[in-house]
Amino acid sequence: MEKLSYASESGTSAWNTYLQQIDRVAPYLGELSRWIDTLRHPKRALIVDIPLQMDDGTIRHFEGFRVQHNLSRGPGKGGIRYHPDVDLNEVMALSAWMTIKCAAVNLPYGGAKGGIRVDPFSLSEGELERLTRRYTSEIGLIIGPQRDIPAPDVGTNGKVMAWMMDTYSMNHGTTITGVVTGKPIHLGGSLGREKATGRGVFVTGREVAGRAGIGIEGAKIAVQGFGNVGSEAARLFAEAGARVIAIQDHTATLFNADGIDLTALSAWQNSHKQIAGFPGAQNIDSEAFWTVEMDIFIPAALEGQITRQRAEKLSCKLVLEGANGPTYPDADDILKARGITVVPDVICNAGGVTVSYFEWVQDMASFFWSEEEINARMDKIMTDAMVHVWDKAAEKECTLRTAAYIVACERILMARKDRGIYPG
Repeated sequence: MEKLSYASESGTSAWNTYLQQIDRVAPYLGELSRWIDTLRHPKRALIVDIPLQMDDGTIRHFEGFRVQHNLSRGPGKGGIRYHPDVDLNEVMALSAWMTIKCAAVNLPYGGAKGGIRVDPFSLSEGELERLTRRYTSEIGLIIGPQRDIPAPDVGTNGKVMAWMMDTYSMNHGTTITGVVTGKPIHLGGSLGREKATGRGVFVTGREVAGRAGIGIEGAKIAVQGFGNVGSEAARLFAEAGARVIAIQDHTATLFNADGIDLTALSAWQNSHKQIAGFPGAQNIDSEAFWTVEMDIFIPAALEGQITRQRAEKLSCKLVLEGANGPTYPDADDILKARGITVVPDVICNAGGVTVSYFEWVQDMASFFWSEEEINARMDKIMTDAMVHVWDKAAEKECTLRTAAYIVACERILMARKDRGIYPG
């Protein structure tokens, strides 16, 4: 059996975590619960072999995946991840979370996800391009602008999306920009896309902080992950008057009680390709990060970071899930018992897929918006979705995560119910 990623000491996998979340929402769904098994089964899972000629002439084989979890509300939407720990279990869970996320924000998409088990940094650019093009050809059977629209994720970027778009287009004999999102601007990409996920974390966090009576001015922020999501969320909170006192990534854990200079840290990261060694903060033990005195915590790295033990240590009042699936269900229970509000990933980090939707719409119309228009549209969608989830949580007397799942599952299962089963 292949090694499962995202596993706790008790062996809980990403897919099992998702199933537990579905089990928790089932009692709230009334007559729609008849259809809930729809959400426990991916619609389609494709595993592909990717042979690759390396620069030295040798042939290596890599395993790739594309999972379409649910397409009841529209074409699949979800990223492509290049990482050594990618496996079917993880991709299934990530595709399912995309189903919930798109429905929670009310985008006309289903959920999908893909990936290749590979360390992209171990390949030359030529090898990475050949890997991407072969993978795109293999999953070309099931993707398309009206079927399933990939996007960047961990280990991929706009350049990878350009290769995917070009490969798909060449195989169809015409340029089809809408087959992927997250492309370079000059190839049909959208302004504001790169920073959208981090901006969404800030927008939803600001809304919930205001409703929960947590002041942002002077608030102490800790961020795990300093990529596109963590760095942008940190920057926006700092601009709003908060102090970012701790930042952790796979290279270091930085702490400065007076606040970390984010501009200087970004410059250091750009030149050194890591945050380790940054002179503007002290390096502390990685587990000490979880005991730092903070008001708002933003996990924006990989999934499965907030364990039961770490949840007992956190001193924050608010958790904003910039990453997908960062909190285990048993840790969720501890945070709830301790009075810590969690803004769940399926709402909190949905800014990226929201602007991906804008990119897809712009590509289909060949008409593009300004960054100001995009930010304004995204802020409204994210704020409206957050308010709806907040109100649902108050109505059902449940957590924001359960409320987000109620909202999303009602929309998905209503679509499934009204579409019916074919053939009957």
